[in-house]
Amino acid sequence: MGVGKKKNVSGLLPGTDRRPLEWSLRRELARQSFHKSLKIHLCSVAGESLRADKMVFANASGPHAEAYTGQVVFGYPEGVTVVDLVPENIRHMIHPHWNNYPPVNPMWHYVLGCIYIILGCLSFFGNGLVILLYLKNKFLRTPSNQLVLNLAISDFLMLMTQFPFFTYNCFSGGVWMFSETFCELYAFFGAITGIASIWTLSFISYDRYNVIVKGVSGTPLTSSRATIFVLFSWIYAIAWSLPPFFGWGKYIPEGILDSCSFDYLTRDDNLRSYGISIFVFDFCVPLFTIVFSYISIVKAIFAHEAAMREQAKKMNVSNLRSNQDAQTQSAEVRIAKVACTNVALWVVCWTPYAAIVVQGLFFDQSPITPLVTMLPALLAKSSACYNPMVYAINHPKFRVALQKQMPWFCIHENTETASSKSADTKSIDTKEAKEDA
Repeated sequence: MGVGKKKNVSGLLPGTDRRPLEWSLRRELARQSFHKSLKIHLCSVAGESLRADKMVFANASGPHAEAYTGQVVFGYPEGVTVVDLVPENIRHMIHPHWNNYPPVNPMWHYVLGCIYIILGCLSFFGNGLVILLYLKNKFLRTPSNQLVLNLAISDFLMLMTQFPFFTYNCFSGGVWMFSETFCELYAFFGAITGIASIWTLSFISYDRYNVIVKGVSGTPLTSSRATIFVLFSWIYAIAWSLPPFFGWGKYIPEGILDSCSFDYLTRDDNLRSYGISIFVFDFCVPLFTIVFSYISIVKAIFAHEAAMREQAKKMNVSNLRSNQDAQTQSAEVRIAKVACTNVALWVVCWTPYAAIVVQGLFFDQSPITPLVTMLPALLAKSSACYNPMVYAINHPKFRVALQKQMPWFCIHENTETASSKSADTKSIDTKEAKEDA
């Protein structure tokens, strides 16, 4: 009798790759261990570590049966990293940096998923409302409002192309559940809409600076110039988002690995140069434009108020304003507050993510944990929710349109101010820009 062949106990055909099976078993083991630990009753003793109490099960007629006793390790088994839970088909895209961190508590995936659902709904209704009002009311179709419309469109598309897939990943195990190509497309559309929104905000700031600070000497914003600004914002955004598909830069999963962005962790010349360029031309330059514009607006308003007070002294009157204006808050305080709010919101939403990028490009990367990365990204996405309120719905003319289209919205705005016409269009534009600023 010949030597018997070794029995194939794995159930796999000869030559079959065992790695997908090993990955599935390892992932399932990690999840079962975590969920088992959740079922164990824990008691906390002051000053001592958490230990498992005895879990007993009782039925209606039988004695108690001791099911478990011992020390509990809460969470995934020791040595498991966040990368171990990623599907095999995209694991090659994961940066080695994330091998240093264990999986986050599954609670965070559900929390972030719920937050993104809220942000998506707010963006859908807020920006959708701005687009609807612009299309249904002819008196809103001004050159300045073309920029506001473009901002609403870019913000609308930002979360509509991001939150459904991110939320699906959060509630499907907290990992990227789609293909490598879809990861790149996800990051690509996020980059386009984000950059377009940032530059549209810059053009809105410049338009208000041009009207309020330069006044009559400034070049008025025409419909053709506004269209050029809109086209520039999208062409510029697409131009900066395409290079990773052609070898300059790269799109990879980031953070808790259920979303994708450009690679700011690899420090070779190719990827670092792309990250630096994005930081300089798509954050620093718009930031300088916005801050400079609003600082100049505030200075111009203060100078105008000072000139009015001087003129009042020469005329031996206490105030050149009418009684109605005198009862309201002074113009410089009102404009300064709104301008500071605009700048502060922009800085708060985008600076944390820019700081993460700079940290990854130049400094110690150990503080860049999965959660530390995701929270700034969440702040950046939240800008799509407040932009329609800051730049459109608070505008008197938009409020009149909202009152007209949705009277049940409890908006009460003076229609005479919004619908009044004047031959001096430059004066009207200046007044509206001051109200917007």
